[in-house]
Parts: sequence; structure tokens; C-alpha cells
Amino acid sequence: MTNPTVIHKKKKNYVRLVKRLKHKIRSANIVLQKTDKSKVFHLGKLQHYQEKSNEYMDKTEAYECLGVNDPLPNLIERTNKYLLDLRLANWISQKQYERLCIKPSEVKLAHLYYLPKTHKPGTPLRPIVSGLKHPTIKISKYLDELLRPLFDKMALNTTVTSGFEVIKKLYEWSTHNLRQETLLCTIDVVDLYTMIPQTEGVLAIKKMLDYLKIKQIGGLKIETIIRLSRFVVKNNYFSYDGRYYHQIRGGAMGSPLTLTIANCYMFFVERDIVKQIINGGGSYLRYIDDIFIIINWPIRHLYKQIDRWNLFDLNIQLKVQAGCSIDFLDLSVENVNGHLLTKVYHKPSHEPYYLPFNSVHPMHMKKNIPFAMLLRAIRYCSTFKAFLNEREDLRMALLLNKYPCVFIDKHFNRVLQKFNINQPLTSNNYSAIREKIIHAPKTKKLTIDYQKTMFIHFTYCLNMRTLPTKFHNLWNKYFIESPINEIIPIIGTRNVLNLQRQLVQNKKQN
Repeated sequence: MTNPTVIHKKKKNYVRLVKRLKHKIRSANIVLQKTDKSKVFHLGKLQHYQEKSNEYMDKTEAYECLGVNDPLPNLIERTNKYLLDLRLANWISQKQYERLCIKPSEVKLAHLYYLPKTHKPGTPLRPIVSGLKHPTIKISKYLDELLRPLFDKMALNTTVTSGFEVIKKLYEWSTHNLRQETLLCTIDVVDLYTMIPQTEGVLAIKKMLDYLKIKQIGGLKIETIIRLSRFVVKNNYFSYDGRYYHQIRGGAMGSPLTLTIANCYMFFVERDIVKQIINGGGSYLRYIDDIFIIINWPIRHLYKQIDRWNLFDLNIQLKVQAGCSIDFLDLSVENVNGHLLTKVYHKPSHEPYYLPFNSVHPMHMKKNIPFAMLLRAIRYCSTFKAFLNEREDLRMALLLNKYPCVFIDKHFNRVLQKFNINQPLTSNNYSAIREKIIHAPKTKKLTIDYQKTMFIHFTYCLNMRTLPTKFHNLWNKYFIESPINEIIPIIGTRNVLNLQRQLVQNKKQN
């Protein structure tokens, strides 16, 4: 057994080391931040962050500085008064009012921080407004729960949520349409969240509801939904660098409703584009602000059309890349003489980092990493050679993160076992097995009855790893014949305070 005195000494040294690191980072005016869309860290000068922040705010004209006057007390009062007025006018029910109203002790003003996009030239910043306890977050979440499924249904044929969906739609299209001269194109919508005018964004929700011929959702009339949406959009306040701001254009990147508003707005902007692409025999797919087009047009004609599309809406500007090979999401696609080749795409900032095997996390998280990554490799890699390269890169990355060889092989094999494949992958059978995996029926997600479910969270550590099993055994032993047995307990874990959470400060400390 380890000597308790030694453990205590190690903890003391660790705490001292973290304090020193924090002091050195602050005294050197350096910002340590997790990069956007990757798992690595970025060290940048505080001055550069401030300059880029000012440049972004000036360019978008989306934020109004309020100085040092905290808007939170007034926002709490206005939010509760607005909800009460809606209740008294019978726009919302008593149950909805109780669900959405807020207590002053439970809310905090949102704060702005930036994630560096190290995969892009010049390392631009992505603004994130963190408002998990913002006064309007309950309304935002509630509306998003009602509206997002409607959008997903409406835009089913033109939107995707993963590279795997792109793969399936690509192969379906290419079977009858792929030619040697087929063009691949990706388009980036510039600053989508902040460039949508707030009034037009809310009207996009009304357009969607009219388009779907819906008069009421979840007991709320359309006018009530529009009123609540407008209140959320118009009341995005946050702090940054010791000052307070009001967002007067676009939505907060971090608010659940913002994504649905942006998607609805883009759906109606892109309708004529989609129609033109479909009539031209092409395929159009979008993931939020990233667009993928595959079509049999001359490249000059494509660029001419994109110049025309940029005039459709002055708030929506499109940046294009086109050719015989492109990268979209985490997928690399190439047209080689009329044959479509695909593989996993890694950004230039990619590092071979995964959750270390010796980290204090539940084992099921570590098991899922080699399983999920190899499954992605099979789905994405169209050739056996590309698959082998990806598999060996993945194996090396896992070894660097202390995963044992036996553990890696076991969970690589689990992928084949899941699809009832009893033979190893070879150059002869790879295509057939890959087809089987790609077209395997999707497992339905289990629905949760929140009225009969109890969530229990605990901070995970090695000494507590058997707690879930023991808890369920005790629950079944003592409540199996009790009325409370109708309640299903779900045990969840909170991660320990790791080095990232201690060193990365998204909010300026007072």
C-alpha cells in the first residue's frame, strides 16, 4: 500500500506547482486556451487577444459596451416581470411560468471568451458567450427543445450532423451522377451567428412555423413563441475584460436557441441555391455554417453563381473553395478520374492526443475511444490502404497516450464483433465489410421518461469506481417491492478538477 504521508506530500507539491504555473502565466501576460475544434492548447499573448477581440467587435458591430454598470439585477427583474405579464394575460400556463421564472440566487451574467482557430491562417478567434446560468437560459432551452426537432424535420434532405451522413449521401448521389469532371466545393458562411439581424432571425422562426403549417407547439401559441424568442435574442448581456456588453446584432454563440435561429434563417436564404443545385443535377448539404456541394458544372460557372448568391442577402457572405479534392468537417473527399475516394481528415493543428489511459476517468470512456475511432476509420476510408494508414496512426496515438496493446486490439476487434463479422479485414474483403457496416441499421436511442428517472452524480475517483454497481445492487435489494421502484436511477460522474480546468481561465478573475 502507498504511504499516506507520501500521497499527501505529492498533493501538496502538485498544488504548489499549479500555483506557480498560474502566476507565471499571469505575470507574462499570456493566455492559455484550449484551441477551437481540437484537443490541444494554445499559448498566446494577452495583447494579441485584446487586439483581435477589438477587431472582431468593430467588424461585426454586434456589441454595445455598457461600461462598468452591471446589467444583471435589472435583467433578473425584467425577465420575471415579462414572464409574469405573459402568465396574467394567459399567454403561458402556470406550469410553464414556474418552469421558466428565475431566482436571483441561481443566476449569473454570461461572460465572453475566445477560442483560437489555430487551423486557420492568422489564428482568428471564435467568440463563445458562456451563459449556463444566464437569466434567459431557461427560456432559450425550452424554446430550443420545441423548435429544433421541427427544423430537423423540415431540413432533413439538405442538412447533416456528421461526416458519416455526408458519406452516405455522397455515395447515393455518386452512383448515377459522378463523372471525371465532377466538382467538389465547400463554402463557409462568414460569422453566421453574429451577422444575422435579430428581428429577421426571430421572423425566420415564424417563417418555419408557417412553412410547416403549425399553429401551436407544446401548449404555446405561435405568437407566444415569437414573443419569448424576441425576449431571449434582445437580452443577451455579458461581461468581458472587466466591462459589460449588450449584443445588439445576431445571437450569443453558446445560447441553445441561437443555433436554431441561425439554421432557420439559412434555410430560407439557401432555398433558391438548393433549387438551382438540384435542378443542375448536383447535391447540396449544410452543417450550420459549412456548406458542401458536388455538381457537374464548369468551375468558372460555379464561381459566377457563387458571386450571384452573395447578393441574395447582404448579411450572408460566402467564402468558397472548389476543385477535385476538398475537406469537409472531418472528412476528406477526392474525385480521381470519376472515382470518389474518401478518408479521415485531420486539421493541420491536429495532435495525437486522446484521453490518457492513466487519467482518473471511468473505464467506459477509455473503452469507447479506440472503438469509436476505428469505426470512423472504416466508415470514412474508401480504400484498404487509407484504412491501414489511419488505423496505424490511431494505434500509435493510443500507445503514446499509454493505452496497452492488448486493450487496443480488444476494442478494435469489438467493432467487427458489433456487426457480427468473424473474419479480419483484408484487401479482398474490405469493401464488402465496409458496405455492410455503412448500411447497418442505426441503433435507436433509448428514450428517457424524466418523470420516472432520478439522476445522481458523483465526483469520480479510483476509490469510487465500483459505486454505480454497488448502488444499483442496494437499490434493487431494498426497493424492488416498493412503489419507489418505478423510479429508474441513472448514475453519472463528474470529472475531477484536472490541470486544464485549473489553468484555463475563460472568465477574468476579480
